[in-house]
Amino acid sequence: MTDRFDTEGGRRSSWRRLAAFGLLFVLLTSAGLYTVYHRFAGRTLTFDDRLLQPGTLLALLALLLVYFLADGLRLHFTLRALGHRLPFRAMVRLVFINLFVSNVTPMATGGGFAQVWYLARHGVPVGRATAATTIRTVLAVAFIFSLTPLFLFTLKALERTSISHQVGLALAVFITLYLGFFTVLLLRTRWLVTPLSRLLTGLRRLHLISARRHDRWQFRCRREVLRFAASFRDYLKGRPRYVLLSILCTAVFLLALFSFPALLMHSLGYPVDYLSTLGLLVVTTFIMYFSPTPGASGISEGVFGSFFRGLLSGNHLLLVTLAWRFLTIYLGMVIGLFVLQRELTRTPRRSE
Repeated sequence: MTDRFDTEGGRRSSWRRLAAFGLLFVLLTSAGLYTVYHRFAGRTLTFDDRLLQPGTLLALLALLLVYFLADGLRLHFTLRALGHRLPFRAMVRLVFINLFVSNVTPMATGGGFAQVWYLARHGVPVGRATAATTIRTVLAVAFIFSLTPLFLFTLKALERTSISHQVGLALAVFITLYLGFFTVLLLRTRWLVTPLSRLLTGLRRLHLISARRHDRWQFRCRREVLRFAASFRDYLKGRPRYVLLSILCTAVFLLALFSFPALLMHSLGYPVDYLSTLGLLVVTTFIMYFSPTPGASGISEGVFGSFFRGLLSGNHLLLVTLAWRFLTIYLGMVIGLFVLQRELTRTPRRSE
């Protein structure tokens, strides 16, 4: 993967794919915002300059700093628990690279690959980097999946919708798959090696890869899968301080993420039931995990508008939806685009 991104041809191919997905992101986002405007906001939109008051801007800036900082620290302390450390500047760049790539690739899978590629350039073995980014994601998923059932069946805003049964079923399936995967990973690691090995053998028989590349990839595949599994065990055995800090920073990151709508609504003069707005964002984020679109574009805006139309007037609904996505996604993506472009033009640092 590092080779593919670091070669000139790999860079051009990667940028073409990112550009195509980026265009799809813009189109789907526009469709989602139009859906909110047409179906939930009564085809009304009013810009309210209360969002530009100095006090509001300072509060939003402070929350943004907490949001970005906690995002970087949750991976930082996960890496520390695994025995690795990156400079602060590198961690900051990684936050924005992840925000950009994960939101222009379907199912947010590209963000993980981009982080592994970046960490590998800074000397972290691929297996350890993959484990670190996966653990970071699992921590967030654990919080969201634990809270979703609680809010799903207690929030009044969701009582008259059919979404409870649908999300409840998806929740059960997803939890089963996650538990099954990590049980195999920790207790039967070689079960993961066998299908990957057979896949490479099949590619060799079809003459899609050379014998030399087949042997090299077989070795790397086995090595990195075993490293990946060992890293999970090492994380659990890591220094308790770093393990606890990675969990705490994940909680702070999610709390900051879920607090933006409440702050926006408060700035517009609405009475805010913080627990309700937080619960609606938890369920919204859970649904976004199942979105096949880049960065859940289109779907996230539509779900947010559907959930919050009972809390906001029509003329403010689209405004808050747009402001929420701008602060949590669009802004970071723009920064990440420039950071990634600069990183790709640098001479790659190869790990041993």
